[in-house]
Amino acid sequence: MKLRSLYKLLALLLVFGMFAAACGSDDDDSSGDDGTTAGDDDGADDSTDDDGDDDNEPIEAGTEAEESENTEVEIDENAKTIGGDIAVGLEAEITGMRPWEDTCASSCYNIFVTVYDKLMELGADGGYEGWLFESISANEDFTVWTGVLRSGVTFHNGKDLDAQNIADMFVVQQAGSTSAGAISGANLAGVEATGDLEVTYTLSQSNSAFPAYLSRAPLGMVFDAELAAADPDGYNENPVGTGPFQFVSRDLDNETIVERYDGYWFIDADGNQLPYLDSISFRPIPDEGTRLDATLSGTTQVAHTLRQGTIRDARAERDGGADIALFEFQGNNTGGGMFNVLIPPFDDVRVRRGLTMMNSQDNVIEALGGTGISLPATQWFSPDSPWYSEAVAAAWPQFDFELGKSTLQEYIDDPERSDGKAAGEPIDAELSCPPDPTLIAAMQVIEQTWTASGLVNVNLTNYDQQTHIGYALGGENGFLGSHTTHCWRWGSDDDPSIPLNQGFAPPTAEIAEAAGMPGVVSPLNFHNYFSGEMFTNLVTALRTDNFDERYALYEAVMMEIAEQVPVWYSGHTATALIVDSSVTGLASWVTPDGALGAGMPSAEGRWHQAHLGG
Repeated sequence: MKLRSLYKLLALLLVFGMFAAACGSDDDDSSGDDGTTAGDDDGADDSTDDDGDDDNEPIEAGTEAEESENTEVEIDENAKTIGGDIAVGLEAEITGMRPWEDTCASSCYNIFVTVYDKLMELGADGGYEGWLFESISANEDFTVWTGVLRSGVTFHNGKDLDAQNIADMFVVQQAGSTSAGAISGANLAGVEATGDLEVTYTLSQSNSAFPAYLSRAPLGMVFDAELAAADPDGYNENPVGTGPFQFVSRDLDNETIVERYDGYWFIDADGNQLPYLDSISFRPIPDEGTRLDATLSGTTQVAHTLRQGTIRDARAERDGGADIALFEFQGNNTGGGMFNVLIPPFDDVRVRRGLTMMNSQDNVIEALGGTGISLPATQWFSPDSPWYSEAVAAAWPQFDFELGKSTLQEYIDDPERSDGKAAGEPIDAELSCPPDPTLIAAMQVIEQTWTASGLVNVNLTNYDQQTHIGYALGGENGFLGSHTTHCWRWGSDDDPSIPLNQGFAPPTAEIAEAAGMPGVVSPLNFHNYFSGEMFTNLVTALRTDNFDERYALYEAVMMEIAEQVPVWYSGHTATALIVDSSVTGLASWVTPDGALGAGMPSAEGRWHQAHLGG
């Protein structure tokens, strides 16, 4: 079974959703482009309007935001300058440099892809293309996958890449905080070097989407397994991959620098050894306005953003004459939040539904600066995605302030309510989000509405992004205790199995044991919601590559989320790389076989083919 014949339909469906919703600059030289996203994004929305009218009609498939701008992915005809240095402003500092251990979101991927090559990559036509793998194939039931590595690939320390390193990586990954969940979600049971360059993956169950796991961290990014095993903690200070750039230094909360790896294996069609750039400096700049201003002033050449308000401001600057281009993207990634369903009173669906119905998506999107940019969300899939369901959109609890109050009141008046309070007393909720001004504005909208109901005592808290992620990751042992209501992002533009299987696997060993799945525990189930029926649907979707069958199963999953509401949504996350016009090539990168790549979904640049000049 060949890779392309197996994956063409499935991945084409995935990428259609990515590019139909892609947004970006109308510049002639610009082209365009979503773990469980472990990133933390905008909060839910809210309104004090109590007329009970439903202003949020389900969005029909194919609908776009009024002012969306499509960015096409196309071949770059600009002259390529060899050399040069750029600085990239990221929205946040990353957790760490270990693909198997450190949670990786959009900021992280921008750095990781410079140091680490992937085994697979997503092409513009929708196929999962080989990157370090020249080819990959599966047996009939998708339980054994065999990949063949490219020859002549070396690590930054000069060591040759071979199949044994991939097998040794698996040993490290089995103990990793993030990779252990991915291993479980992928059904990966063993990795063996069956030749010098041949790697055989054995799965415990069928997984028709397995190559998608090899296109991302924590399983698909290749690191020096010997060094990682010898000193897992020290690896943060000296990460070694086979990527186009090698690690130079990391000054926490200030700058991470990578420089050109002269031994990189990729040669372009003109015979140039990649990468084109000499070095990249990645600078965490949490304040959105400061990050945009840095690019407008030339302090940085690229500003990375997942905030609608920043995209709005950058568009205005561009239209006012600033020499920048926007590479925008809006796909299967939505902002919103989550309820920790293991903590009373959020273990009761009446509370979750009531609070969700007391939110106006339009108001929170406006607070985030996304009016006309971001679509309101009812599920993890955007209306442009082939996985989108109109039935789920209709089932999602729409904004109805009075109905939300009455639903929550039913719980509050219950003498057997789970939070131990007396009947009639308001519930308590800690509403937590990072201290970005737009996020604070969105959270204040929710706070005001929940408080106005007279039924909720709201404690609004802010933590930096790393702490925010750690708070959710910790669950009952998390930072400062357990989170209750927490702003977050949901979904990704990978195969649906990637975020969903990890996001809804058993969250604790006790739950896994009770479900008859001992050891199947995911640290990425941030909301702690688990359903045997849902997880069965997710597993069944990996036993077939038939789209109609998979669609029905994922629709059932989204329907259960709409009914049980472990998460809430605001709008689909519009993302962008805002670049000085001197930087080109980001939207026109190609695979080693010359196929056009997928651009920049979720503002994740592929920096190996970026260059200066035009």
